[in-house]
Amino acid sequence: MTASLEQVRAQFPALARSHGGVRVAYFDGPGGTQVPQGVADAMADYLLHHNANTHWEYPTSAETDAMLAGARAAMADFLNCDASEVAFGNNMTTLTFHIARALGARWGAGDEIIVTDLDHHANIAPWLRVARERGVTVRHARADIDTGELDWASLGALVGAKTRLLAIGGASNAIGTVNDIARATALARSVGALSFVDAVHYAPHVLVDVRALDCDFLACSPYKFYGPHTGVLYGRRDLINALDAPRLDPAPSADGERLETGTQNHEGIVGSGAAVDFLASLGGSAGNGSRRARLEAAFTGLHTRAHGLFTRLWDGLGAISGVTRYGPPPTRPRTPTAAFTVSGVDSTGVAKALAARGVFVSHGDFYASTIVAQLGHGDDGLVRAGCACYTSPDEIERLLEGVAVIARAA
Repeated sequence: MTASLEQVRAQFPALARSHGGVRVAYFDGPGGTQVPQGVADAMADYLLHHNANTHWEYPTSAETDAMLAGARAAMADFLNCDASEVAFGNNMTTLTFHIARALGARWGAGDEIIVTDLDHHANIAPWLRVARERGVTVRHARADIDTGELDWASLGALVGAKTRLLAIGGASNAIGTVNDIARATALARSVGALSFVDAVHYAPHVLVDVRALDCDFLACSPYKFYGPHTGVLYGRRDLINALDAPRLDPAPSADGERLETGTQNHEGIVGSGAAVDFLASLGGSAGNGSRRARLEAAFTGLHTRAHGLFTRLWDGLGAISGVTRYGPPPTRPRTPTAAFTVSGVDSTGVAKALAARGVFVSHGDFYASTIVAQLGHGDDGLVRAGCACYTSPDEIERLLEGVAVIARAA
């Protein structure tokens, strides 16, 4: 990665914000990152100079078509798939409900879906809805509470001849665990089952490669990697075209577009493509300018930087009396997202006290309520602090200092 931390931070206007007389340190990235100026500019440019509906014979409509196609191509490079396999939507949750109902139309009593206890409920609730509507059985693969990782023996015992789909998260948005998705999809494929991957927390930290993962569907959210509030779905082209998905007869009937009901959030789609280009820009001129090669270089550099920051955060939290950390250590596959509690102070209290110091963290169960409850914090939740591309060593120290003050006062 060629961009320095200072060069990265200079692109985020939000980092100039002050609260309580100090600059804000944003650790709330796992719930939604800040947006670089270039992404906001791309969205504003579309709305102010090209705004139109699609497929008509006048300049702004043709410009809209071209800009949406460009964003679809950018997202295809991000996911390592064909542009025809990309669909946009409101968010990952809405897209997952949409796909779940379409897939469920072919299933019934005796069929089984597997979900995991590590997952965000956006990758559980849609499949439970299918179970209610179609008589399908949902099986739950356990998590190992001691390690914070998926219990592979539990998953292996569930996969069998009745399995129709494995729904699994790429990474836990609550405790940061990164799952071995290729291993999971191979297990599903061995019994003829499909796989659906929630990559919302995975995609900001591990460059997605749907070919290497060998998944059938994968969904992510650009607002978790410096883009606007939209959702993106990858689906194998043959599967997309075979889905019994609700659509209007005059609308596009093939490929990713057949899943995009109604007029889309054009500015959000353009901004999503701009977010991919922002990330690619951090990779310099790697691969003779290929966007995918530049993304690979950028993610390698971002991972190295984030691992150092997270290791300091993990070790620093562990040195504070009264703090309990959750999830795998930095030596295991994981994202740079720390989940912790402070004895005697609920997660809301910790977040409020840190906010007063200009340190913004998230708190609660993050819609991953199953694993949070199993960790013993279903009522009060966890505190969550994530490292993003703009996180600095000084901000890590400010977070640790704030937690130490809270812990001493408890």
